[in-house]
Amino acid sequence: MLRPQDGPTRERRSLTGLWRFRLDAEGAGRGEGWWRSPLADAMDVPVPASYNDIYPDGTIRDHVGDAWYQTTVWVPGRWTGQRTVLRFDAATHRATVWVNDTEVAQHEGGYTPFEADVTGQLRPGGENRVTVVVNNELSWATIPPGIVEERPDGRSVQRYFHDFFNYAGLHRPVWLYTTPPTYIADLTLDTTLDGTTGLVGYRVDSSGDAEVHVVLRDASGREVAASDGAGGTLRVPGVHAWGPGDGYLYELEARLFDATGLVDSYRQPVGVRTVEVRGQQFLINGKPFYFKGFGKHEDAAVRGKGHDDVLMVHDFALLDWIGANSIRTAHYPHAEEVLDHADRHGIVVIGETPAVGLNRNIGGGVFGSGKRVSTFAPNAVGDDAQRAHQQAIQELIARDKFHPSVVLWCLANEPDNIQPEARDYFAPLAAHARTLDPSRPIAYANALMAAPDECVVTDLFDVVLLNRYYGWYFGPGDLESAEIELEAELRQWAKLHDKPIIMTEYGADTYPGLRNLVPSPWSEEYQTELLDVYHRVFDRIDAVVGEQVWSFADFATMPGVFRVDGNRKGIFTRDRRPKTAAFHLRARWREGEAT
Repeated sequence: MLRPQDGPTRERRSLTGLWRFRLDAEGAGRGEGWWRSPLADAMDVPVPASYNDIYPDGTIRDHVGDAWYQTTVWVPGRWTGQRTVLRFDAATHRATVWVNDTEVAQHEGGYTPFEADVTGQLRPGGENRVTVVVNNELSWATIPPGIVEERPDGRSVQRYFHDFFNYAGLHRPVWLYTTPPTYIADLTLDTTLDGTTGLVGYRVDSSGDAEVHVVLRDASGREVAASDGAGGTLRVPGVHAWGPGDGYLYELEARLFDATGLVDSYRQPVGVRTVEVRGQQFLINGKPFYFKGFGKHEDAAVRGKGHDDVLMVHDFALLDWIGANSIRTAHYPHAEEVLDHADRHGIVVIGETPAVGLNRNIGGGVFGSGKRVSTFAPNAVGDDAQRAHQQAIQELIARDKFHPSVVLWCLANEPDNIQPEARDYFAPLAAHARTLDPSRPIAYANALMAAPDECVVTDLFDVVLLNRYYGWYFGPGDLESAEIELEAELRQWAKLHDKPIIMTEYGADTYPGLRNLVPSPWSEEYQTELLDVYHRVFDRIDAVVGEQVWSFADFATMPGVFRVDGNRKGIFTRDRRPKTAAFHLRARWREGEAT
């Protein structure tokens, strides 16, 4: 699915702005046909944004069920004869869409785009009504999973197993765009290096009978390679490779021609680079790479998970300030604008599916106690969830396959990994991901549930991603034991599995401004000293090839006694003020740089 763009044969129109909005906890709107007329009893809500925190109303914040959006758009008369498409970059967690009186799309999954050809439903030269109902309910059949409980008063309450607030709505831009009737439907690109020559393999899928011509240009716009035909390989002598800290991009333009001339054109940025796992090394362009950075949420006050270019650019500026070279898009695909920015600035990305909470022994980030319960079972994470998970993997890779910044697919965060059924669940998903994209390694993020020799799925993956909280959830306040236990476990992973290890989560909740001469949990001093413990261990173990602190910034969660106004493990506060640990990380990550 190619993104909307303006060009000689295409035009796009953003539908961002204020839409009309109405909650529908009873689910009456579908039966009453609310899409057939202007939305009654509605209020204004911005798109993109989560709807939960915009109004000071607990009913809106904690709403469970359908939420209706509606807007009108003027379609220019010049679009007559063009193919017209309506695209939603994300609707969390599922959506049904109508144009005027006709249903045009349904989609399951809250973080990947979907679109519909609405040529036959739109009226060019007039106003058109676009209505979408978004539903935020989670179940054992969804990714991520959850349970909706009915209270005695008749109110529905969503229980979910992930440790971030279940924001909902139209979180990302909405587009209306045109293509010619014969159009470029998709591109497939792969890159490799042959010494100093770059190789760009390509395939152009089109909707009709037309000749294909492809041109590759460098960053100055100079043509460096060209080819005819729907598939082939472009050779670029003296290639400028994309790499960490060097976001150099070429541009590939695919063009369709018929007897009348140019039919369609599409431009796609291309970063030429290679990714490889070799033994206990992670290689980019054949050179060992060490991940320094964060797990990162899309989260901000008022906006919730709504995409915001201002906040995005500021966050990347903070990554540069602190010396980070990578992020993990925890725990779902982030807006594609984030990956565009990472491409341009040479920031390395671990792309993650929304498969978080696949573990009945962890709830809201807190480990359970007592007897283990089964996660992968017909009455829990079963066949329906596996199918939804496979769709999430497929849509993630289809969307993000072009981005050179994405070097690793993370298929799940902290799933149950020790019961035999876990292997039956993950083996086909891992195989499917490899089929979809043989060029990138795959992994999953491992919670501390068992010893390294008890995980039943590690061999299915290329990289060991570990989330560890010695000194916090395990032995809070005891940093001496934390250092001993962490090192012992990492050495066991390195001995048993010949794979690179990336610590994708480690840290401690920290309340900003809480200071203590003797470091104690929740203080800024304790967060700093805990990170120092982990870093000493990492530096002693060659198999460790990355450190991604949890987390970049504080973020909202469900209420709970373990959460003081959200998760406070951020190195920055929710409004992006640095905690003491930020300066210590900056000194470590920028050591040796000229200041």
